[in-house]
Amino acid sequence: MPIQAVTFDIGGTLIQPWPSVGHVYAEIAARHGVRNASAELLNARFKAAWRARKWFDNTRAGWEELVDETFHGLTDRPPSTTFFPELYERFAQPEAWHVFEDVRPTLDTLAARGIRLGVISNWDERLRELLRRLQLDACFETLIISCEAGVAKPAPAIFNQAASRLGLPPASILHVGDSLEMDVRGAEAAGLRALQIRRQPGPPEDRVLTHLSELTTKIAL
Repeated sequence: MPIQAVTFDIGGTLIQPWPSVGHVYAEIAARHGVRNASAELLNARFKAAWRARKWFDNTRAGWEELVDETFHGLTDRPPSTTFFPELYERFAQPEAWHVFEDVRPTLDTLAARGIRLGVISNWDERLRELLRRLQLDACFETLIISCEAGVAKPAPAIFNQAASRLGLPPASILHVGDSLEMDVRGAEAAGLRALQIRRQPGPPEDRVLTHLSELTTKIAL
């Protein structure tokens, strides 16, 4: 069955924190008197706290807990009682994000071919406005966001919602994301086709993209 639509993950696929999570955390923490927390240290602590979670619910409370864990032992009071609201708002701003250079040209090429485009993302209530501020929202016909869908990747139900919204059979939809578990396996369990984007250099793999522009060739095959 030919590909009629492509859906995308957001974080790590189309955009990334800029300059990094740790840089933003360190900048805001320093404004609140935290002097012993470098960007490098906070990046390492954030990654460790993130990886330790088998499940993240993408709620404000969930982010509060994650940020408190990242700063544990570095502050007299947990960020949830001090500067967390400022951090949370900062990541709603386009300045805290970088759109990968291959994103807009690839989306334009796919749209010109008549491929319908959508988003399937585990995110919170900030995503719609963030995509608008990044001037990406108009690229997509439909946005399926876990906080609105009531279900998150890798559950097949969130992919099924996208197929239903697009009015297409799952097998005609290709999903692209950076997570093997959340994106590739989740999409395939729902009957979609899937590719993983892995931007770090490595040996070629049939089902792995290193640059989003490779999508135009993959879909042509």
